[in-house]
Amino acid sequence: MRRIKPYLNSLRFKFIATVLVIFVPLVSMLVINNFYSVEVVRNQVAQSNKNMLSLYLDQIDRNLEEVDKYLFNTLEGDLNVLDLEFAKSRDEDRYQIAKIGMFNTLKDDMVYYPILESFFVFSALNNELIVTRNNQSSFEEREASRQEMMKMLEQGMEGNDYSNWQVWQGEQDNYLFHLLKSGNVYMGAWINSNQLMVPLNLIDLGESGAALITTDKSEPISHEDLINDKELDLNFPSESYAMTGQGKDTYLVMGEHSTQGNFNLVALVPENTILQKLPYLQRISSIITLAAVLFLLIFFFMMRTVFLKPVKRIVMAMRKLRDGNWESRIEQKPTSTEFEIVNETFNRMIEEIHDLKINVYEEKLNHQRAELKHLQLQINPHFFLNSLNIIYNLATVKDFALIQEMSKCLVSYFRFMFRSNSYFIPLRDELIHTANYLRIQQLRFPDIFQYQIDQPEPFMDQEVPPLIVQTMVENTIKYAVNMDNPIHISVEIDKVEEIGGDSRLLIHIKDTGPGFSDEVLQWLALDTEDMASENGEQIGIWNARRRLRLLYQDRASIDFYNEPDHGAVVRIGIPIDEEVR
Repeated sequence: MRRIKPYLNSLRFKFIATVLVIFVPLVSMLVINNFYSVEVVRNQVAQSNKNMLSLYLDQIDRNLEEVDKYLFNTLEGDLNVLDLEFAKSRDEDRYQIAKIGMFNTLKDDMVYYPILESFFVFSALNNELIVTRNNQSSFEEREASRQEMMKMLEQGMEGNDYSNWQVWQGEQDNYLFHLLKSGNVYMGAWINSNQLMVPLNLIDLGESGAALITTDKSEPISHEDLINDKELDLNFPSESYAMTGQGKDTYLVMGEHSTQGNFNLVALVPENTILQKLPYLQRISSIITLAAVLFLLIFFFMMRTVFLKPVKRIVMAMRKLRDGNWESRIEQKPTSTEFEIVNETFNRMIEEIHDLKINVYEEKLNHQRAELKHLQLQINPHFFLNSLNIIYNLATVKDFALIQEMSKCLVSYFRFMFRSNSYFIPLRDELIHTANYLRIQQLRFPDIFQYQIDQPEPFMDQEVPPLIVQTMVENTIKYAVNMDNPIHISVEIDKVEEIGGDSRLLIHIKDTGPGFSDEVLQWLALDTEDMASENGEQIGIWNARRRLRLLYQDRASIDFYNEPDHGAVVRIGIPIDEEVR
């Protein structure tokens, strides 16, 4: 409520509210009336066309159902089908008689099904196609249709849906077909889609409207240029209509699903054709509505340019200044004389305040950087004396191979330590350094502990503070490793998604030792500077916490706990992709 009250009391709100109280009711009534009229006309046109599609598709489905009955009865009852199943070399005369008999039967019965273009029978064993036609077409048309039938049979005999009529898209024309099978004989019916669409093409659907057949996946088999050019979606609801297209090229889509086949009958009606049928007074209402809206927009634009925009620039600059952005200035743009004076005075005042504060900010920043450098340097000499002692002992026993490996490890270790004065390094470098440190300790205490470090590649380039993992591993070596019971140390990397979409990198340092005592866990949970104030112990943990706090504030964490029957666990949580440098 406190945030809303200043806005309600602003000049902008009072000005806009006054104008809207006058214009909104009038414009709303005009807009509602206009949209209602348009919706009524759309529904009437859609319902009329949908009823027409439904009646015509019902007629087509009844005809297809009659054809299906004929195909089934003929395939199961005509004895000529049995002779066509065998190779004609077995009894060529009998095969030819059956072929002629089947042709004559289909030709005589063809006249009862004017919707069809062809009946056909295909003997798969003899690779021979028998076709009868229902129209007087040219030789080229008959040959093209025959070639399409052969392509359909080659592609459709395996895995064909014999229960329904299907769509076949040819090179020149598109067809509907139904294929039935009995042994090695296939019988079917063939319809040219253009012949089905003749009655619908006589209906006035507008200059760019169309009626077409689509597949059960709403893919068109005609008018592809129109649909691609207008970017039309041919999916339609079963009870009403859908709107498709963009801008001026908006269409009403209505359709019906066939009960006999895997195809739809769809009508596309341009919306501009529908709107042309609106009454004259409705057009006047639309013009008045547009004029009122245009006038309101012009009025708002003028007031925004003259009054609201200069005020907004001042308010935005003050808000940025309140949020701590001392670089905020009011742009000097052409405006009224009064606003020019206010802008100039405001900018001069901010520059003077900024000059006074910048020295304080720089001093605090330098202090924080010095503290962070000091914390990192406290870790570097921690291993120095032990390293010299290791080399001395190895030289005493004259184990030169081990001396070489130890020297190589120590060189890598100290090279990393001497260059670890940056605030961040890739996780890959930190894990390699940790593994090198563990190998040094393993050479120092052979057969006392084993270690394993996960290195998941997706996280290896994530930047982390240097020595953050090695410090925790060093602490584990110091307090968990003993000469009596061998232990296992592991470093595991994982990622967790938190509420709000943020991601955290989780680093677990685990061991199989005795774990933390209750007293130590309570002490570690305090997270205070007193952790290292008495005798210098736990300085690594305190430094790690302090560095994370300086780099990430409260977005990073270190937790200490015991796993049942496993030992101590240190869990480090670091935000992923934080801009902290």
